[in-house]
Amino acid sequence: MNRTLGRTSLWLLATVATAAIAFSAGQEASSYNHGEQVFNASCMECHDLRPIQMQALDPDGWTKIVKAMIEKGAKVKVDDVPSIVEYLVANHGPLPDGAGKPVLLNKCTSCHDLKRIKQHLASPEEWAETLNAMLNEGASLSDEEFVVLLTYLARNFRP
Repeated sequence: MNRTLGRTSLWLLATVATAAIAFSAGQEASSYNHGEQVFNASCMECHDLRPIQMQALDPDGWTKIVKAMIEKGAKVKVDDVPSIVEYLVANHGPLPDGAGKPVLLNKCTSCHDLKRIKQHLASPEEWAETLNAMLNEGASLSDEEFVVLLTYLARNFRP
């Protein structure tokens, strides 16, 4: 009887723990999705994505920008600011400093969001292949920008 009760208790504990983890993940996704929805409804009403793509701000920086936009008349509830900031940081958040950062922000983000770039971890050789592929797709990088960007990506976004 004790063995059955022990297994049942263990099973119940595992079920509750799994449900709690799933619920908390759903809450995070819900907040993120809400931030994206408010961002699309409020921010994109006046702005296109390009100026936002070129910011790469941390949470404090995005909070200041969002609050400044509210002061200028953006239709955003104060309670929605954390969700918008969470979305902005996840997709347009900070980058490591370096000579390649402005090249990345000016060139790469014209087609790619920062989240995609930051998630792509590669060796220097793989980054060179990626950049060459982008040149073949029409990216406009000078020889100097290519070297600066390759160095930056290989240093900051490697496995």
